[in-house]
Amino acid sequence: MAISPPASRHKNTNALITGGGQGLGLAIAKQLADEGCRNLALVGRDAKKLDTAAADLRALGAKVVTISADVSKAPECARAVAEAINGLGTVNALVNAAASTARGSVTDASEADFDAMFDTNVKGVFFLMQGVVRHALERKAPASILNILSMSAHTGQSNLTIYSASKGAVATLTKNTAIAHRNDRIRCNAILPGWMDTPGEDIVQRKFEGASDGWLERAEAKQPFGQLIKTDQLALLASYMLSNDAGVMTGSLVDYDQTVQTNA
Repeated sequence: MAISPPASRHKNTNALITGGGQGLGLAIAKQLADEGCRNLALVGRDAKKLDTAAADLRALGAKVVTISADVSKAPECARAVAEAINGLGTVNALVNAAASTARGSVTDASEADFDAMFDTNVKGVFFLMQGVVRHALERKAPASILNILSMSAHTGQSNLTIYSASKGAVATLTKNTAIAHRNDRIRCNAILPGWMDTPGEDIVQRKFEGASDGWLERAEAKQPFGQLIKTDQLALLASYMLSNDAGVMTGSLVDYDQTVQTNA
């Protein structure tokens, strides 16, 4: 099968992207639009951010449906999928980029902390995948799913226990869905980013880590490649993994970081 020219790689892609109002979700949406995607549905909690993101994507020539929803609730996930299908006609690509990155260790996390984390990071991913997979099966058509995990799924910092556990759960969901539906030509993969430069990370660093102005520059100066992960760089990989150019790639968990995980 010939590799598609980048400008038309996603000409037949109708994508539903959670966390699409900012950060990595928006970067992936823009990359898909740059590569020919003309049908996008963005899901998020902040309607104003979604509207701003939609305006940017429409300027690139894409039709954009915005869906304000709380993906920690299963009925909201079902509604988001239904609205995306209604607005775009069909959905054949799903990006689960929305996530909570709240802190919580094995000694201090409460039941409420645990439930909130798993509701957003695991339940939301599961029911969004369920909706898109059911839709693909009804159409007897291929589909591609990309879950955004984290390098924390391997272990994680001590104050990221429940976050790490939630991402580990989605790693298993990714592989299970991939093997369950490979014969239906539904591919399911994941990217595990490391420390990433996003508006959300700035908030997290200030709220949970006591970071002050200039934290990003100081953090980047200590990194092997002199930077944190940039969303537009990672979006290139995401676009490829979602595309037909990825061929038979399914059930893959791709580490995307400069801190190599070892047993040393």
